[in-house]
Amino acid sequence: MRPRLVVDYGLAKRAALARLRSGRLARDDACDAHPYLLRAAKYHGEPTDKRCPVCRRERLTHVTYVYGDELGRYAGRVKATSELAEMAREYGEFRVFVVEVCQGCAWNHLTVSYVLGHGEEPRGQRG
Repeated sequence: MRPRLVVDYGLAKRAALARLRSGRLARDDACDAHPYLLRAAKYHGEPTDKRCPVCRRERLTHVTYVYGDELGRYAGRVKATSELAEMAREYGEFRVFVVEVCQGCAWNHLTVSYVLGHGEEPRGQRG
């Protein structure tokens, strides 16, 4: 499983945190996780060792979403990291988005996105 087209959102995260700490961003605007995202973090998320950069009390949880035309009804679903290798063997291409979530203060931020898949066209589209 080799990720391609990796986008790291670390700079955007640092900028958001700097705006929050300087008062240019309200805490309510920074800590605005949707109830569905909080529920996904609680039941399907993967705990990390990193503390929340806002409240500093809770450990962050990663929620991993997958999107792609080939995924059909599985597009937009939360997947465990352990499921991604099998999906990469099964599908030609799909994008993975990892969101960090604090279940305490509702901080959330997209951390990384990347493309996985075996790189071949779907069977029905091969010419």
